[in-house]
Amino acid sequence: MRVVAFDVGLRWTGVAVSDATATLARPWRVIEGGRPEAAVALVEQMLAEEDGLEAVVIGWPRRLDGSPTELTPYVQRFADAIRARVTVPVILQDERLSSREAESRLASREKDWRRRKARLDAASAAVILQDYLDARRAAAGAGPAR
Repeated sequence: MRVVAFDVGLRWTGVAVSDATATLARPWRVIEGGRPEAAVALVEQMLAEEDGLEAVVIGWPRRLDGSPTELTPYVQRFADAIRARVTVPVILQDERLSSREAESRLASREKDWRRRKARLDAASAAVILQDYLDARRAAAGAGPAR
């Protein structure tokens, strides 16, 4: 079953989805603002599809030293709102440096910064999701996806 991830922001929220085997993450789309209603609608849609949905992963903003950022309480409310409305697990995943990694990956393929910027939030969500999937596989003794 698939896993979906959200990189929550005040203006845009990136969305990524895994393949049906929950091995590989890919950027999917961007939704406006950090509205949990839009995220819940996507989750409900995915639950109704044939591949189903195993879990929701939400990027958990922390500073490099592990302390909360200004966005952390906002993301906590977002996660709580989704937990209250869906039946699958909602997991908070450390998102430190995910935007930087996504920007680096995009820059290697796309030279136009305007096009990169439009895809950055979804790419960041994919980095967060892949980190979660790899950690889960490693904990199960299967090692990271390649």
